[in-house]
Amino acid sequence: MTDFLAVDTSSKYLTVLAKKGSNAVCRHLPECAMRHSVVLMDEVQCALSQASLDLSECGFLAAVTGPGSFTGIRIGLSTIKGMCAALKKPGIGVTSFQLVAYNVNSPVPFGVAIDAMHGNFYFASFTPEYAADIQPCYLSAEQVESLSLPLYGFEDLPLKNYTRLNAGDCLHAAVMRVAESGGGVLNALYVRKSQAEEARLANS
Repeated sequence: MTDFLAVDTSSKYLTVLAKKGSNAVCRHLPECAMRHSVVLMDEVQCALSQASLDLSECGFLAAVTGPGSFTGIRIGLSTIKGMCAALKKPGIGVTSFQLVAYNVNSPVPFGVAIDAMHGNFYFASFTPEYAADIQPCYLSAEQVESLSLPLYGFEDLPLKNYTRLNAGDCLHAAVMRVAESGGGVLNALYVRKSQAEEARLANS
């Protein structure tokens, strides 16, 4: 399998994964809110060094595209896109939904919920074969729970029938599956407008 570098800056945590051969080095900082731009490159360098991986050896570079933190997503995407341009390497995008879904083994359809603040969630659902069932959307807690699906995510969420996964453990499997399927687009996935954009539209 191709060697690669992947980053996830889509939430309050930071994950950097460097894979060379059978060796995969994952660096995960569970509390990194508002500090992604400060620590990202140091963590990238540490992961590359620990994996004995040079960026020139990567077959591709990857980033989680959201939904999640608008600022965090932009930091990760701009970093990886810049590296891709400089190295002339392909870039692969992995959505936050794929990050979770590709680490779930469920015999029945299931949902992925991501905190969108104020009691609302970014949501998508998948079949047991990982086909998209409900496309990414923005729902209230009541709407999510009314679907009566097993729910998964990577945060502490006040939802019934919910299982939390460790985001730091999810990036490797998700990137591998997306890469094997032909790769995802390296563009931000915004399910709704940012608070700043919504406020501007409300006042216009």
